[in-house]
Amino acid sequence: MKTNGGCRRIRALCWSRRAWRGAGMAQKKYLQAKLTQFLREDRIQLWKPPYTDENKKVGLALKDLAKKYSDKLECCENEVEKIIEEIRCKAIERGTGNENYRTTGIATIEVFLPPRLKKDRKNLLETRLHITGRELRSKIAETFGFQENYIKIVINKKQLQLGKTLEEQGVAHNVKAMVLELKQSEEDVRKNFQLEEEEQNEAELKEKQIQRTKRGLEILAKRAAETVVDPDMTPYLDIANQTGRSIRIPPSERKALMLAMGYHEKGRAFLKRKEYGIALPCLLDADTYFCECCRELLDTVDNYAVLQLDIVWCYFCLEQLECLDDAEKKLNLAQKCFKNCYGENHQRLVHIKGNCGKEKVLFLRLYLLQGIRNYHSGNDVEACEYLNKARQLFKELYIDPSKVDNLLQLGFTAQEARLGLRACDGNVDHAATHITNRREELAQIRKEEKEKKRRRLEKIRLLTGMGYSTQAAQQILFSNPQMWWLNDSNPETDNRQESPSQENIDQLVYMGFDALVAEAALRVFRGNVQLAAQTLAHNGGSLPLELPLSPEASLSPPATSPSDSAGTSSASADEDMETEAVNEILEDIPEHEEDYLDSTLEDEEIIIAEYLSYVENRKSATKKN
Repeated sequence: MKTNGGCRRIRALCWSRRAWRGAGMAQKKYLQAKLTQFLREDRIQLWKPPYTDENKKVGLALKDLAKKYSDKLECCENEVEKIIEEIRCKAIERGTGNENYRTTGIATIEVFLPPRLKKDRKNLLETRLHITGRELRSKIAETFGFQENYIKIVINKKQLQLGKTLEEQGVAHNVKAMVLELKQSEEDVRKNFQLEEEEQNEAELKEKQIQRTKRGLEILAKRAAETVVDPDMTPYLDIANQTGRSIRIPPSERKALMLAMGYHEKGRAFLKRKEYGIALPCLLDADTYFCECCRELLDTVDNYAVLQLDIVWCYFCLEQLECLDDAEKKLNLAQKCFKNCYGENHQRLVHIKGNCGKEKVLFLRLYLLQGIRNYHSGNDVEACEYLNKARQLFKELYIDPSKVDNLLQLGFTAQEARLGLRACDGNVDHAATHITNRREELAQIRKEEKEKKRRRLEKIRLLTGMGYSTQAAQQILFSNPQMWWLNDSNPETDNRQESPSQENIDQLVYMGFDALVAEAALRVFRGNVQLAAQTLAHNGGSLPLELPLSPEASLSPPATSPSDSAGTSSASADEDMETEAVNEILEDIPEHEEDYLDSTLEDEEIIIAEYLSYVENRKSATKKN
């Protein structure tokens, strides 16, 4: 989408304000991490004397400890004392909760509230684990002042399922629960009834949108799994490699991968619109479906790695990074996946695409998030290293706006211009040639893929006309792609018989096949000796288990009943709803296959500068000390 300089400045200003609000929070997290590290190194147990007395009140020795650590960190003593006291209170609360859980079975859940609730965003909630997710959501809403139907709960990086118990969902004592808000609380909008009504309607629309997303993706995934839709008449999704060509994937995994990628694209669309509260559930659903795919498949595509980055980024934008216990694991997993997919030093990527300039955007965000995570963990040196890597990549990837304008005047889009310039190291002429060549290449690939899809559809129709079920036809074409002879078969001239002739059976027996198997094959293929012989030869003298032995069943038209006509109106309404759901998904599927590599890097530029300033301030304080 084309934006002018004014829009970019407004967006940057918003980030600056967020950065200003988050500056104190980021540095507080750093101090918490460093002080926790010091306490462990010195083996200090704050919940015991002399730091806590018999009444669980703070002891005088804590002040001396604060003085010692504030000198070490070159920080304000009062600030350090306050943070140590928070750590002490939390340790006592955890100890009390553990004892309570052992004796009563009542678990403690740490609830993380939305950023707009500036104070007391972390709260403890006691509950039994045999209650349902709906009951927990109701309890959280009542306790913290939310409207129950307008919040979502994320625990263990998954949306809380309302119909299952907490135990069934793996919720345990001391777990972290994050509250995602679809609308503001009643109190914030009570002064204006009209605004409240608009907020309520907006929340309802968002919930319906989430449900339509699920429905639309289910429909598209089913179409992709069946692979029998007419590409000219029916919208569908396909899975392609880095060059834009379709990838052959086993039917058993195709649906899960399609759902994973569909939820990911929908989540990315919400990320672009800064709707992080709706984006996160989509991204987490995508992660769940990706986990149903085999590891070998995930190692060959970069989608899974990009998803890990998007999830961590979304938590960061929600200012809830501490809710993600395995942020480091996700970032390491992304780095490993990139290496497996792109090769060491991107050799495989360069071999396939001729360059790796566009993919560097992913590494910039990876290094930035690794720097942020290390800073929040109190690791100054590692944070500085990763943030400087991100800054260096930003310098390499920065694009002169005048060069983008030059390419816009040639008829290219802003997205094409950014991607082309990064692929060609900023050279405008080379970028123009690169974009033109890529357009032509993609047009040819799409034409070939469409023709391939059409031929496959013809083969499936031919097989179903011979008595195969649709599922069996798909299985044969996937397992036996070398069955080229299907193209030459003419259903009008095939010798189809209910009972195969003895002559045809004898022909197959003469070829070395068992008589009973030969007769069964001829029945399946309606007497077509060539098809029967090819199938038996390919399968070692046996018929594939997927083939129906009673072809008439699959050819029989479905029985109709008087009630069918009565349901026509309802079916039409359902079809309209399905069309709406599918169209809504397709609107968010980017036309450009490299959309995920396109970024203005405006947000990243500000955040890099913000966190590097924190690191530099810590360095200066250390030198003085």
